[in-house]
Amino acid sequence: MMTMTYPRRTVARLCAATLFALAAGPAAWAQATPWHDIGRDATPAEVKAWDIDVRPDFKGLPKGSGSVSMGEEVWIGKCAACHGDFGESNEVFTPIVGGTTQADIERGRVKNLELGSTFPQKTTMMKVATVSTLWDYINRAMPWNAPKTLSTDEVYGVLAYILSLANVVPPDYVLSDQNIAEVQKRMPNRNGMVFHEPLWKVSGKGDVQNVACMKDCPVDPKVRSSLPEFARDAHGNIQEQNRVIGPIRGADTTQPPPSAPVGSVPPPKVTVVAAAPAGGRADAKALLGSNACTACHGINSKIVGPGFNEVLAKHQGKADLVPYLVGKIQSGGSGLYGAVPMPPQPQISEADARTIAEWIAGGAK
Repeated sequence: MMTMTYPRRTVARLCAATLFALAAGPAAWAQATPWHDIGRDATPAEVKAWDIDVRPDFKGLPKGSGSVSMGEEVWIGKCAACHGDFGESNEVFTPIVGGTTQADIERGRVKNLELGSTFPQKTTMMKVATVSTLWDYINRAMPWNAPKTLSTDEVYGVLAYILSLANVVPPDYVLSDQNIAEVQKRMPNRNGMVFHEPLWKVSGKGDVQNVACMKDCPVDPKVRSSLPEFARDAHGNIQEQNRVIGPIRGADTTQPPPSAPVGSVPPPKVTVVAAAPAGGRADAKALLGSNACTACHGINSKIVGPGFNEVLAKHQGKADLVPYLVGKIQSGGSGLYGAVPMPPQPQISEADARTIAEWIAGGAK
């Protein structure tokens, strides 16, 4: 056995360190958690700013009120461009109102959702079970081009207007945090949300029955849902809108649909569009995506508003086309392409608006 000897000064230091650790307790021996010193706890004010959801029991619902008439004014100014004057919507957005009856309001189940119904469209008021869902979504996400800009009373008013269109409340109703629970009792599909317990159990069975084809399957399966050719690139190149990390799932919508089954041909190379190239100037298509322009405008065809090449064709040869388009992008307008107005886009800087305008003037390719 080998015996180790240390100088007296070293032994004294070792003993002092040991005594200090014992006095400090187990924490002194524990290894520090990685990254423990990065960041801080959110303050109550910061948590409150994010904690804005409204639940079915109305927890989180702020105090306020709004009349149907006030909501109608807000609706016409900020909502009708996408959803129609009476919630009937247009070519893109599904209707909000329609498909419900007085009988549905009385029993809390929408008949047009039952199997065998031939009603052509599932509207929002047909499907939603809780009025809090509507309040919460309007408050957080609307208007589309300026979310969270409605005041609390305006949210109550807009919701009251929608409910009046569906005959859930009368035209002179004032919706508030005090009476919204009573309105919930008149939601047409309030009893339509069913808890299917087996779906929550590992050993449970699903609520539908289907068998995958395992042999003698059709060689040419029937396609039940597809986009028409003119709409394939309506929202830009989907492939370029994927995250650069992880598997790429978006199709290259600038190319024709694949003729072979997915997986039988190698995926095309992905080119990511940078928002700001090295030259310091933003890319037009990246700006269209980041500002939701392609939600309303296709490249060649109308969605809500005209296609970009339709705009170019209408103003072909206009001497001041680029400045004109910059003004329309930032200030909006109506009447040139039908009754649906284009809301102003003040969040787009003049430089970015000019980049988009020059891209349209150059052929929108």
